Amino acid sequence: MNVNNSWTRPKTAVIAAAMALGLGGLGLAAANRVFNDNPPATMKFADANEGPSRTGFAPVVKKVLPAVVNISSSKVVKASAGSEGQIPEELRQFFGDNSTGRRGGAPREPREQREQGLGSGVIVSPEGYILTNNHVVEGATDVKVTLSDNREFKARVIGTDPKTDIAVVKIDAANLPAIVIGDSSKVQIGDYALAVGDPFGVGKTVTMGIVSATGRTGLGIEAYEDFIQTDAPINPGNSGGALINDRGELVGINTAIIAHGSEGNQGIGFAVPVNLARNVMDQILKNGKVTRAYLGIVPQDVTPAMAKAFGEKEAHGALVGDVSPDSPAQRSGLQKGDIILELNGKPVENANQLRMSVSMMSPDASVTLKVFRSGAEREMSVKLAELPVKEASVRDDSNGPKSVLSGISVEDLDAQTARQIGVPATTAGVVVTEISPSSPAVDSGLRRGDVIQEVNRQPVKNTSDFERAMRNSKDSTLLLVNRQGSTMYVAV
Repeated sequence: MNVNNSWTRPKTAVIAAAMALGLGGLGLAAANRVFNDNPPATMKFADANEGPSRTGFAPVVKKVLPAVVNISSSKVVKASAGSEGQIPEELRQFFGDNSTGRRGGAPREPREQREQGLGSGVIVSPEGYILTNNHVVEGATDVKVTLSDNREFKARVIGTDPKTDIAVVKIDAANLPAIVIGDSSKVQIGDYALAVGDPFGVGKTVTMGIVSATGRTGLGIEAYEDFIQTDAPINPGNSGGALINDRGELVGINTAIIAHGSEGNQGIGFAVPVNLARNVMDQILKNGKVTRAYLGIVPQDVTPAMAKAFGEKEAHGALVGDVSPDSPAQRSGLQKGDIILELNGKPVENANQLRMSVSMMSPDASVTLKVFRSGAEREMSVKLAELPVKEASVRDDSNGPKSVLSGISVEDLDAQTARQIGVPATTAGVVVTEISPSSPAVDSGLRRGDVIQEVNRQPVKNTSDFERAMRNSKDSTLLLVNRQGSTMYVAV
């Protein structure tokens, strides 16, 4: 038995070794099969000595990017009474916050807080002049410009034009990389369009699309609209940035988007044509403000039905719907029902084109109109005038007694505005254009678009009458208001 046991272990070891060799062979065979199924990868690499082949816009963008800047602004605003907390109700007692009037505390005056904003701008001259949007710097107490090389400058707002949403700012620097200015009148539907800016503050960004339309109007975005429409994505922060063509020339200043409830791009963006922006900038630098020429008519588009009724073969030109009293148009003999076909020898396509063309002229310019009247064409000479300033406002004054109508802005009511807000053209008064949310007039029910005809039983015919009446109104005011053709009294 002992002899048999001494042979048991060697036999077992031999069998185990044989099995291991067999399994190893099977593993090696499996590995060989995997290797044969996945042979080594072979790749081709670019020749480092060959230059890049450019079929895109990289060379164009490389030239433009240094001229586009980031603009950050800040302004002081008053926080509403219900928003000054930011401290949970259960913690207010630890901070001594009795602003709600609880625990015996009296309500506090609205607090001031700093509001931040971001946008873009375009360097248009080596001396440091930058074009941007008015809404990027409007009301700002501090404006900072950051260049593409990360240098930061404090900027001065040289001037603004809210009616076109254009502003000019300047930084104290020299030899800056200025963009090449293009001619927006040559922009055509289908042209390539690149939007360059700083969306959401993430850094310089370029998006591509085409020009979807030109001469877009009637959007209610600005008082003077002649937008270039593009599907190049424009997002928050792109405002004031550059819209360029495929040669890298500036053709527009990106301004607005249609988002339908979303803050992002929906493929419908608008830019102020650079020719219009240049005109605004030139006036700001030369005169310190923007002045516009004035013809004194209410122009209308000519529809096919109108053209037929007036005996005109084609539906083009601008129909004179009304003539303002003592205006250049009236003095020159223009009449209701005239159709203006040409301005200084250039065809007039529609009412907005005529309005924009006149507004960009010098207020003392003389123009020649070709007019269709009573089946015949005639030429008329008109000496333009300066567009009257028709705005007035009652501002908040924290240091003095406040009017109950503080925070209201009004304009003189003209025939065109009367038609837009639905009141008779013969209505006299001033139209409410803005109401501050903090104004006592908000609680009284006064609205934008209301026409104020009386203040404390005294007739109001224009902004001068309104300002005079406001100086005598401190405690309470009785207004006679015309709203869409019906009058009512409003006590403020």
